[in-house]
Amino acid sequence: MPHHAYGQNNAPAVGLCDSFVRIHGYECDEFHVTTQDGYILGLQRIPKGLNTSGDSANKPPVLLQHGILVDGACWLINAPEQNLPMILADKGFDVWIANTRGTRFSRQHTSLQPSQSEFWNWSWDELAAYDLSAVIDYVHEQTGQKLRYVGHSLGTLIALASFSEGLLADKVQSAALFSPIAYLSNLKTALGNFVARSFVAEHIFIYNAFIQLLLREPAKRFLETACAAPGVDCFDLLTAITGKNCCLNASAVDFFLENEPQSTSTKNFVHLAQRKNCCLNASAVDFFLKNELQSTATKNMVHLAQTVRDGAVAKYNYGNCSSNLIHYGAIKPPIYNLSNIPQNLPLFISYGGQDALSDTEDVAQLLDDLRFHDVLKLTVQFVKDYAHADFVSGINATDIVYSQVYKFFMNHHF
Repeated sequence: MPHHAYGQNNAPAVGLCDSFVRIHGYECDEFHVTTQDGYILGLQRIPKGLNTSGDSANKPPVLLQHGILVDGACWLINAPEQNLPMILADKGFDVWIANTRGTRFSRQHTSLQPSQSEFWNWSWDELAAYDLSAVIDYVHEQTGQKLRYVGHSLGTLIALASFSEGLLADKVQSAALFSPIAYLSNLKTALGNFVARSFVAEHIFIYNAFIQLLLREPAKRFLETACAAPGVDCFDLLTAITGKNCCLNASAVDFFLENEPQSTSTKNFVHLAQRKNCCLNASAVDFFLKNELQSTATKNMVHLAQTVRDGAVAKYNYGNCSSNLIHYGAIKPPIYNLSNIPQNLPLFISYGGQDALSDTEDVAQLLDDLRFHDVLKLTVQFVKDYAHADFVSGINATDIVYSQVYKFFMNHHF
């Protein structure tokens, strides 16, 4: 489904449940949740596994939150026995899948259209303050229980930011964070570093107001500029962004690109990237080719670029003292103090040695912020060979990561 100017007007006719869940025989329900600022978010529920019985009201709820430029479908790339939502459903959890604003299942608003620039006037501050809050509140109200939370990449950042401000932690039983994104100063991807440190995102933002990032022409210009930079190898685009993923299911890449908004040459880049990944399996590539990179706001990318350059986890910087004063009452944006995360909140942090986005040095800084966390409530896993995407779609993630997450949830059940 190609993007047109300023995005699509409405949600797709076929939802995530029909596209990715019911085809495997699992029960799945679609919901819509409205945020305080008017975005209508798609939310899916897998209330039980194939061979589990009983009322979902008695099952512990778990919410899965995806990262940037993807949506909830990213959790469902692999076969049922290899993807986390269905594994957890089969183990007796009531599974909920979130989709952030701007992605295909969350591209509606109470008063705005995606064709309006104001629709895209947000960064991950709003994802933490509004999207995450709305979804967690809804699941909590529907189930009457505290949630288990699983976030990947940007899904970890918005959770950490929210928890640090004393929000939502009282409704979360425990949280598992894959490839945690907080500090980004040691970003190892040549492409990401070029974008962040040369203000490319700001240039797009200035000329295109609040537009979504993945319009065809802005995306094309963006990639052309970035890929021309010294040291950026766009012929291995996947690795250029995420690091060398050891264990991706190769058919996912084809699935991802079949309807995505990139140019044919970029598709070729990704196909060439497949040759450099040792453990790609034929089913993941098909998955990626049938899906698309999901839209985000350019302002969101600018905010992430600021995080890379400034070395701090802070709210969006409006670029001048007067604008910051209007928004924050201070000339600099407030810091998210991650050491304020409740010390008794059970946390599972899993990160990889090959991850170019969630670098080991940046994770070490995050762990330093958590140095006073209750040692009985903090579990840290390091997977030497894993890069960014392996945590979501690695063919051996079931044994290496998901089994440990299940044990973690069970150990902190009450």
